[in-house]
Amino acid sequence: MTTSPVYILGGYQTDFARNWARENKHISAMMREAYEGSLVTTKIEPTDIQAAFIGNFAGELYCMQGHLGAFFVDFDPCFKGLPTSRFEGACASSALAALSAMAHIQAGHYDCIAVIGAELMKTVSPAKGGDYLGTAAWYERESAGVEFPFPKLFGRLGDVYEDRYGLDDTHLARIAAINYANAKRNPNAQTRDWYMSMDHACRRGQYNTTVTGRIKVTDCSQVTDGAVCLYLASQQFAAEYARRTARPLDQIPRILGWGHTTAPIEFAAKVADSEGNPYVLPWTRKAITDACARAGMADCWSLDVIETHDCFTTSEYMAIDHFGLTEPGRSWQAIEEGVIEMGGKLPVNPSGGLIGGGHPVGATGARQLLDAYKQVTAAAGDYQVEGARKAATLNIGGTATTNVVFIIGVP
Repeated sequence: MTTSPVYILGGYQTDFARNWARENKHISAMMREAYEGSLVTTKIEPTDIQAAFIGNFAGELYCMQGHLGAFFVDFDPCFKGLPTSRFEGACASSALAALSAMAHIQAGHYDCIAVIGAELMKTVSPAKGGDYLGTAAWYERESAGVEFPFPKLFGRLGDVYEDRYGLDDTHLARIAAINYANAKRNPNAQTRDWYMSMDHACRRGQYNTTVTGRIKVTDCSQVTDGAVCLYLASQQFAAEYARRTARPLDQIPRILGWGHTTAPIEFAAKVADSEGNPYVLPWTRKAITDACARAGMADCWSLDVIETHDCFTTSEYMAIDHFGLTEPGRSWQAIEEGVIEMGGKLPVNPSGGLIGGGHPVGATGARQLLDAYKQVTAAAGDYQVEGARKAATLNIGGTATTNVVFIIGVP
């Protein structure tokens, strides 16, 4: 089936190192800053925006606030009556918002949609926040009464790899060290001023405590406050926008392919599904291969960069072989050969990812898309992958329960 192209016009990311709760600012202030910043960076006019889709995981828990789409209406007088919606899919919430925006544009409902991802997380203690995050799993079965359930669940992902293929935790430490190093290049990254080395990532002790099993602090993504606003547009609007901004239309990135799958919510059920399958998370693999097929790509080597969901080092380890950089179970090979590093054959998470860049849960999918946009328009600054023309994002919710993949690029 032939569908009309959907374009990405850019956007704005807040500084993920900020603590908005400490600043005593409401989540709507964070959303407003992302929106107002996006007007400056994109030259979009408020009157261009025909709908606003908000991705957010747990506003009702972290800041006692739901109905977030309604706040967008306050950002400009012309927005009164504007259609808005909120989307929730755990850590994949804003990727789902973007996916729905794409569908609405292709259906001809709207020509320009603002997509905002936002999460305010530093309002509670780490233990309480870990409990809130546990609702992205099957809470009663996997999270209730468990301290920091998600490190344990993603630790089990590493255990499955170890049982099937073997796993050296040094390779996980290398993933952490690479992402922290990349984050130092990114002016919006949460850890850009933090100390990190390969030696530190390998060690356990006072300065790198064990969270659970093989998962150390350095194996974990950050607790982050942050928001991103970006714009998706129809070909008709993008052509007018190109004329207005004196840009060739063929230099504005398009969504070339997408994949979206939902696996059983329990981690044990996912593992059972993968028995006899070379891929540990087959539904994640399917989202990737669906996106590649829609983009007309035979394999990952048509890509120049990947922004993947490294909520833990084990999830990036999984993504390496699931994208096809190696055969199943051999992600270590791409790590040892430097394939995923800046300057490697296929850099992964040049932004620093979730471990280095930060992980405001509801904003991560939109942030990945914005970083992919920056890469293929040569606008990523010090973390630019030279010559990037095609980029992929993988955003997962829960223990890879919701999987959303985008491939964007320019001709």
